[in-house]
Amino acid sequence: MNINIKVYLHAKGTNFLQSGSFPVTNSYYKKDQDWTASVVAYEWIQQIKSDFAASKDFCIVQVIYNDDIDITELVKKVKPIL
Repeated sequence: MNINIKVYLHAKGTNFLQSGSFPVTNSYYKKDQDWTASVVAYEWIQQIKSDFAASKDFCIVQVIYNDDIDITELVKKVKPIL
């Protein structure tokens, strides 16, 4: 299944929006929808950060999935798996 994610970010003194649709594993999503969406959003934000050579002021402003579910604080808690 896919979820829709919108991320509002700040970099180089400007706020901007990125949105997209992402696949999630059904079994993980059924266990914890918000956390699964948060992990996907976090991974995507890391890619955006890398792709845009983000500035020192890069930060997450807001993260929403499936139109109205705010997962901003959960995304900020996700840590990279090393």
